[in-house]
This record gives sequence, structure tokens and C-alpha cells, in this order.
Amino acid sequence: MEFSDQLLEEGSEIWEAQKQHPFVVELARGELDEDAFLHWVRQDYRYLLDYARVFAVAGGRARDEETMTRLVGTAHTILDYEMELHRGFADDYGLSRDELESTTKAPTCVAYTNYLLRVAHEGSLAEISAAVYPCGQGYLDVARRMDELADGENRYTPFIDKYTSDEFVEAVGWMREFVDDCAERYPGEREAMRDAFVRSARLEHAFWGMCYTQEGWDV
Repeated sequence: MEFSDQLLEEGSEIWEAQKQHPFVVELARGELDEDAFLHWVRQDYRYLLDYARVFAVAGGRARDEETMTRLVGTAHTILDYEMELHRGFADDYGLSRDELESTTKAPTCVAYTNYLLRVAHEGSLAEISAAVYPCGQGYLDVARRMDELADGENRYTPFIDKYTSDEFVEAVGWMREFVDDCAERYPGEREAMRDAFVRSARLEHAFWGMCYTQEGWDV
């Protein structure tokens, strides 16, 4: 069994919890409250800016040209391809780019992005691979679950289409290869990789909850 599959097996309870989350189920059926969805648009936009930074930092730390090229390329793809979905939704709902960029991160978003950036700057390349993996694989698996639950098209169908697209499947496939390559190259890092994967997976699940409850700062 590949190491990426071992990680998914260890995180199976978290994965199942994500697939059953009300945000996920209601979005699939087109029933999700618009304000909750817009909270996701704003918060995930801010999240993705830092997610791209993590890949850029990782690219600078890579030791071979191929890995460096792919990591830096992934950062560019996030900023261009994935964030275009958010900019499109913002246009549909009357949000400006300034509004997206000036959004204050909710506590869970702060916790998640701060964790990823800390791993990027202080952890090993192997830890980085495991820390970023739950976001990519998680969105693919959750979107596939949404596709199963959806009964025809609804206003959130573009979300499902984006995260089940061939382009996204290919990107996640490379992330799996990155994890497996790191586990093979650096077997002594496997325990740290497991810890990083589980922490990010838990934060992924918390992110859905943050959006569903429209989490903010109490003070």
C-alpha cells in the first residue's frame, strides 16, 4: 500500500465526517444557506492565498529541478485556476475583489493557515507534502460525494464541477505522488508526516464547520 493510501486509511473517520457534514450535504442538494456559502467564498479565498504561499516556499526548498518546478507551478495554478472559481462566485453574488482581499480571517482559518505556513518554514519537505495533501484530496473526495448526492444541477453545481474536473484530479494525483516520493526518500520522516496529515485533516473538517456556522470573532 502506498504511503498516501496509508494516510487516508488512518484519517478515514475524519474523511467520513467531512462527507457527512451539513455544509457538504446541503451544498450538494442546492439547499445551503447563501450566507454560509459566501462565508466559504471569502474565507477560502484568504486561505488559498496562503496555501499558494506554502507551495512557493516548498518550491524554494526543493533539492531537484523537477520538484521545484512542479511546486512553484502548483502555487501559480492555485492563484490562477482555483481562485478563479472564487472570483467567479464573488461576481455572481456582487462581491468585489477588494472585499475578498480585505476579508478578516475567522479563527479556524487563522489556525489552519498559520499551521501550514509554520510547517512550510520550519518543517521538512516531507512534512509539507503531508500537510498540504488533505486539502487537495479532501476537496476531490468531498466533491465526488457531492456529485453522488446532487439531484440535477443547482446554483452550487460549478463548485462540484470545479473540484471533480480532470484538471483538479490531475493536480491531486501529483500531490499523492509527492507524498509517496517523500515517504520513500525520507523514511525517517514518516511519523512526522502522519502527524502533519492528521492535523491538516482535522482543520479541513473544522473549516466546513467554520463556514456553516459563519464563525467570526466574538470580540
